[in-house]
Amino acid sequence: MKKFKYLVLVVVVAALAYGANYFIARAPIFTGYAAKDLASWTFLTHRTQKDIEKHDLSFFPVNLSHNVIDKKHKRVTGTFLGMAKQVAVYRQGLGCTLVADADINKVMQQKMTEPVLPKNPQNIYWPMGDKMRDTLPPAVDIKKLQAAIDSAFNAGNTRAVVVAYDTLFMREKYAPGFDKNTRILGWSMSKSITSALIGILVKEGKLKVNAPAPIKEWQNDARKNIRLADLLHQSSGLKWNEDYGDISDVTIMLYRKGNMAEFAIQHPAIYPPDSVWYYSSGNTNIISEIIRRTIGNDQQYWNFPRKALFNKIGMRSAVLETDASGNFVGSSYTFATPRDWARFGLLYLQNGKWQGKQLLPKGWVKYAHTPARKSQDQYGAQFWLNKGTHEIKGYPDIYYCDGFHGQRVYIIPSKDLVVVRMGLNGHGEFDYNKFLTRILDAFH
Repeated sequence: MKKFKYLVLVVVVAALAYGANYFIARAPIFTGYAAKDLASWTFLTHRTQKDIEKHDLSFFPVNLSHNVIDKKHKRVTGTFLGMAKQVAVYRQGLGCTLVADADINKVMQQKMTEPVLPKNPQNIYWPMGDKMRDTLPPAVDIKKLQAAIDSAFNAGNTRAVVVAYDTLFMREKYAPGFDKNTRILGWSMSKSITSALIGILVKEGKLKVNAPAPIKEWQNDARKNIRLADLLHQSSGLKWNEDYGDISDVTIMLYRKGNMAEFAIQHPAIYPPDSVWYYSSGNTNIISEIIRRTIGNDQQYWNFPRKALFNKIGMRSAVLETDASGNFVGSSYTFATPRDWARFGLLYLQNGKWQGKQLLPKGWVKYAHTPARKSQDQYGAQFWLNKGTHEIKGYPDIYYCDGFHGQRVYIIPSKDLVVVRMGLNGHGEFDYNKFLTRILDAFH
């Protein structure tokens, strides 16, 4: 009997020790997630800590983080039982970042200085501004459309829907607590914005997609053959684990590293370029670093998305956040209003033109939704392709930006439509096919 009790005690102690080690090892990940998310939502939107923690941070183990907001210094600190301290800070125009292993004083000096344009959007017609036209296009059945939009709010914690037809008409709806001025995190929809920034540099003659990626750290091994195109197509061949449910390359990168691109660049090649397709946020943050090195000046780099893209198409609210090193987290961290996400979609719907000006290279939009060779028609150049994912039945021409928790920007050339849906749903909680089919059925 004593031996049995001793054995039980050993098992219990071992289990407790394992559990303690498990949480201690993972605590900086979930406290980092909580601090960063809470900081961004707090300082980039009008939401309260109570609301953010109740909805966005309520899942295990992120809900174990104890979070303190310092509004005076614009910082958020997350801890777990007094340990695993993570601090997120806000910088002007660059949003929030975890300090991680960086010098907080240097991080706080970073800022974006480019003015936000246009200045009077209320007096400028949609889509450049917010003034709406009174007439309805004959192609739309407004009753059907409104019913389709309303139905999206019945499941999946939908926060916003915007439907834009050509550049003439826009219809929208928001959940309680959200409105046309609320920035919403697009998560991996940021990858598509990063792709657009590359397109602009290609148009300027500063980059070539089929040339080897300009990464000096790769020049003495097999990685020297990785092209910018391979990174855009998620076919770099670099070793990577994109598992958000545990300690992995992507969670270490996002929540433990001050310089995310440097971390990703250090990964070895395990396959030849363009031989295997594997979705990797590391690839995209390497692309962000390529943009930084190409521009060559940090202040110009921080101003670049606003000056070259956001201001050009009226995306006044958009904030592409950087990491602690000052590198844009092009994989994951863009906040923008649903209207501004729709504007981004309209740029692609118009083949990279905006108000008669060609912002993206001719052929770039086609390149973005041409299937990567090994992706089984699922993926282009940082855009998802309905042709291979079959998310929406019967419309192979649809391509889209896709973000965690159900963020979508659908671009539908055959219907002259852009549809934005923002939410907070888990896998299987929202029927994208049913939603978008109802929207499409409202247009002749």
